[in-house]
Amino acid sequence: MPKHIGATVATTTSAANVDLVRSLGADVVIDYKKEDFAKVLNGYDVVLNSLGKDTLEKSLKVLKPGGKLISISGPPDIAFAKESGVNWFFQQVMRLLSFHIRRRAKRHGIRYSFVFMRANGEQLSKITSLIESGVVRQVVDRIFPFQATNEAMDYLATGRAKGKVVINVR
Repeated sequence: MPKHIGATVATTTSAANVDLVRSLGADVVIDYKKEDFAKVLNGYDVVLNSLGKDTLEKSLKVLKPGGKLISISGPPDIAFAKESGVNWFFQQVMRLLSFHIRRRAKRHGIRYSFVFMRANGEQLSKITSLIESGVVRQVVDRIFPFQATNEAMDYLATGRAKGKVVINVR
């Protein structure tokens, strides 16, 4: 979490995970089964969305004008299309896919962008440094042997993992 740079961090989780996310640095924890985060939070600079369309649109309500809504679950925008080097046609498809959320964000004075997660050696090196120094703590829920990959996938599908699920290939 960006606590090490002075951010106030708010997140949603179920009641069972409140202590875990607080131990990871969350300042404000909202039980999504009991409260609507969009009615509790406001005035934030950045929202990182990893969920679906409804959550993405509700996130607009918690940002202050000039804020930034970043989604890792879509929809992709034209900037992503250009960065990816896709042709003009697919750029226009991505422009259309993100039209609704970009228009709503603009009305609120908010910038929207889509980020596609990919391996980046420089970023991974920085993250490794943060983990090694204790600034960032990784949470591993379970480790499965390679032969149990199907079981690991079934476990992930339950939605009950509290942290990363690792498949050991050695």
